[in-house]
This record gives sequence, structure tokens and C-alpha cells, in this order.
Amino acid sequence: MAEIKKILCAVDFSEHSPRVADYAATLARTTGASIICLYVAPSLSQYVGFHVPPSSIENFVGEIVAGADSTMNAFLNENFKDLEVVSKVVTGYAAEEIISLAESENADLIIMGTHGRKGIDRILFGSVAEKVVKTARCPVMTVRPA
Repeated sequence: MAEIKKILCAVDFSEHSPRVADYAATLARTTGASIICLYVAPSLSQYVGFHVPPSSIENFVGEIVAGADSTMNAFLNENFKDLEVVSKVVTGYAAEEIISLAESENADLIIMGTHGRKGIDRILFGSVAEKVVKTARCPVMTVRPA
């Protein structure tokens, strides 16, 4: 029988994130699992060659991470009351960071949202959820917007 002891809940702080958190919280309460709540800020390192000083990019990313830390604290208080939750805010490419953290933390399940993009949006922006589903070693639960 499958055991769920550790859930990685990946959020983007969009209006759909509380719905993703609700699924993670419900499963954690049911199974007694702990939760790692992850937000991945974009690294912006691909813009270093565009006549923008690297120090400006580093400062901007630092401000994003600082803002994400405070947003994460509020998000945890609103969505994960009375649960064992650890938060992580990292920078990088979302799919890679989600998979890497799931592996390093031995997560039993990844829960994340999907924007359900179609057509040109999907071609331009890709699908983080699809990349995670295809490459993660553990099961992935995707939650579509309501």
C-alpha cells in the first residue's frame, strides 16, 4: 500500500494557489503527512546579456525573493493551519526546482496547479506541470483552476 508521508506543494501565489493548498492540506490531514510548500522565483539569469548590469538583476531577484518570503508566511498562515509545514522560496526554472526538491526531500507526492493553457499560450510559455509530470520520480497531482 502506498504511503504518503511527505507532500511537496508547489505554488505560484496566483488566485488558484489556495485551491492547490487545500488539496495538499486535506491529504496531509488524512494521511498524517508533512508538507513542504515551495515557491520558485524566476532567476532572470537569461537576461544578463541584454545590457542590464548583473548587479541590477541580482538586486531585482533579491527583492522578488524577499517579497516572496513575506507572501509565503501569510500564505502558510491562511492555508495550512495546524499542519506540519516547511516553506521554501528558491530561484530558478520552476520545473527543475520542483523536481530537484522532490528528490532531495524524498517527497512521496507533488501537488501543483496547472493553468490549463492551450494553443499559442502553451507553445510560448510551455507547461511546468507537464514537465514535472513527465520527469518526477514520485506521483504528481495536478489541480486545474476552478
